Amino acid sequence: MRKTAKITTAALAAGALTLGLTACGSEEDSGSGSGASGPLVVAASPVPHAEILNYVKDNLAKDAGLDLEVKEFTDYVTPNTATEDGSVDANYFQNQPYLDDFNKKNGTHIVPVVTVHLEPLGLYSSKVDKADDLKSGATVAVPNDTVNEGRALKLLDANGIITLKDGAGNDATPNDIAENPRKLKFKELEAAQTPRSLDDVDAAVINGNYAIESDLKPSEDALVLESAKDNPYGNFLAVKDGGEDDPRVKKLAELLTSDEVRKFIEDKYAGSVLPSF
Repeated sequence: MRKTAKITTAALAAGALTLGLTACGSEEDSGSGSGASGPLVVAASPVPHAEILNYVKDNLAKDAGLDLEVKEFTDYVTPNTATEDGSVDANYFQNQPYLDDFNKKNGTHIVPVVTVHLEPLGLYSSKVDKADDLKSGATVAVPNDTVNEGRALKLLDANGIITLKDGAGNDATPNDIAENPRKLKFKELEAAQTPRSLDDVDAAVINGNYAIESDLKPSEDALVLESAKDNPYGNFLAVKDGGEDDPRVKKLAELLTSDEVRKFIEDKYAGSVLPSF
């Protein structure tokens, strides 16, 4: 039986306010970091991260001698704070630009172990079939966290929808737009809320995991989609600094980059999630 605790964003709101709070609101007792002799507890976004981990748990971990426990989180904050305070041993949900920004702002000490996959960011709409059909003054929802907002604007820039100022980086905001020929308006939302906004806005830039959770197929439904070539946003297994030496972490890293996991990702997600190893 899977030891997976689903945790809602609402239940975690308090936990996101401070690094001192541990993950809470699980459907089963979350306990604390298990230590090198117990199960390896990994925090993950439900899709595709927890699905990939549960494939490892159900098909590969036992033969490899790994006791793996997966805890699902629906926000982008608590997995890192829980890893920092030892409530979990590792997490799997984020990319390097996001982690760099998170560590800098929160004083955390999370480090990557191994990159597993890429979830292409996409622009979606329930009102138009092509990006060129966006009307003047249309409203576009974008994630409101620093890195994902910058990433969203870079996607729009790469596809000629807007033009960013020279030198605009991962922390770009609408203030860094040099040219906006359609006079687009931007609605900044928590990343998890962007799919739910599609009925209220003209288009939304949605992270791959939240798109898949909302029954969107990035490879088919996105008006424009991020390129995988030279993409810095691969998602990785991460731990608190020092945890990368844990034999259980090393074993999980090997399993996550195995041929079996590559095939699982390719077969299950059909191009909406791409192996990065």
